[in-house]
Amino acid sequence: EKVNKVIFYLFTVATVIQIAIWLREIILAFVERRAQQSGSESDTLSSAMALIRIAVSFALFSVAAIVILSNLGVNVSGLIAGLGVGGIAIGLAAQGIFSDLFAAISIIFDQPFRRGDTISYDTTTGRVEKIGMKSTRLRALSGEQKIISNSKLLEKEITNGTMTDHRRTNFVLGLVYQTPASVLSTLPQTLREIVEAEDLDFIRAGMTAFSPSAFDFQLVFDVKGDDLDQLFEARHKVALAIIDRFARDGIAFAYPTQTTFTAAPDGTLVMPFAGQPASAPKAPRKR
Repeated sequence: EKVNKVIFYLFTVATVIQIAIWLREIILAFVERRAQQSGSESDTLSSAMALIRIAVSFALFSVAAIVILSNLGVNVSGLIAGLGVGGIAIGLAAQGIFSDLFAAISIIFDQPFRRGDTISYDTTTGRVEKIGMKSTRLRALSGEQKIISNSKLLEKEITNGTMTDHRRTNFVLGLVYQTPASVLSTLPQTLREIVEAEDLDFIRAGMTAFSPSAFDFQLVFDVKGDDLDQLFEARHKVALAIIDRFARDGIAFAYPTQTTFTAAPDGTLVMPFAGQPASAPKAPRKR
């Protein structure tokens, strides 16, 4: 009977440990395969895999130890309660670190962006330089480095400009109120010709508002690709082409203007009012 008990205990220990090892390898193999498919940067992935391996091993072998002790007749209720309280305490003490760690793992596997992508969040636009376990580093278009924690970054709406196949551009053109209606009616076609001459995709053009000093026209066109330098160059060429075409056609751009009317003490309009002679008498001063 004693031999049978020893064999039973040894068989239980071996079986539980073997199952824990198999589960660990299956989970880690799945995670590594998913990470390789994501094509994430190697240094961050190595750090993540090391932490994942430790966490999975600790969790599985803790459960295995409890199962073994329970089969050996040991009361494990206190042990389970202690592990639960300890886990809660550790979780509360390091919740910020764990939240950033899980956010980094989410970025690696879910891939909302990769290193080298240009992203925008809040009012910042920059290129991703490094995805770390605690924070992500961006190089802003103005040159400075932006550092934001992974958990805070994922809480915001992120625009990944690298994933787009085109960039849309809007121009608002203000024309003087003296522009004839015949010119205004042909202006959309003129703008289409300018945009298509630069091998860009014309979307729409038309009058949008009567502003205080001008007729407002809006031009919308697309630039193929996601390169910001290409977008900047395309905007520059279109702007110069519009200026050249408007100069040849005699179309004038508007600028903020204001007319001032001067009145005499009795309310009579004086110069620069066009209806009065240039030598209008001065009004007497009151004493």
